[in-house]
Amino acid sequence: MRNLIIAALLVGVSSGMAAPAAGQTGGQVRDDVQQAPSDTPSQTAPQPSPVQAVPAPKIRRGPVTNLPLPRYVSLKTGEGNVRRGPSLTHRIDWVFTRRDMPLQITGEYGHWRRVRDRDGAGGWMHYALLSGVRTVIVEQDLTPMRDKPFEQSQIRAYAEAGVVAELDECLIDWCQIESDDQRGWVPKTTLWGVDAQELRE
Repeated sequence: MRNLIIAALLVGVSSGMAAPAAGQTGGQVRDDVQQAPSDTPSQTAPQPSPVQAVPAPKIRRGPVTNLPLPRYVSLKTGEGNVRRGPSLTHRIDWVFTRRDMPLQITGEYGHWRRVRDRDGAGGWMHYALLSGVRTVIVEQDLTPMRDKPFEQSQIRAYAEAGVVAELDECLIDWCQIESDDQRGWVPKTTLWGVDAQELRE
């Protein structure tokens, strides 16, 4: 994963793959305006409609683990067979050959998990080939890895497209990633392997 381009800025160091198998403005608030008397009877102001509670969306959970579906994991090994169905008798459609690449689990059956990569390729994999360690793929080339989660922060390094990085903390718009001993904040929209509304500490 030696795909980081180190950038020296100001001070210090600025910083899968699947293979086929066979509000309003301009007004001012004033308190010196008097209202002229009116001959018309006062009217009761309309009452606001009662606020109705909106139920939270129901989270779909796996029938085996009771964990949310879909969810992200990573490939534990350097090679993992992806089968057409949840058993060893099913043919191998793909072989994932990139350790730590992020995958999305979309289904469960016994010891098997239905997964997909960022390109949509996938199938069924044995759970022993998967890890709960969270990783992401950088999708935007030369993504600045910043010291803090805002655009004006100092750039520590640049990550090339395709870099697989470990996922650390996530805010609503930013995530902190780490790769090749370089750590920095990048916009969440530049990553695959994390949900848009996901928060991590």
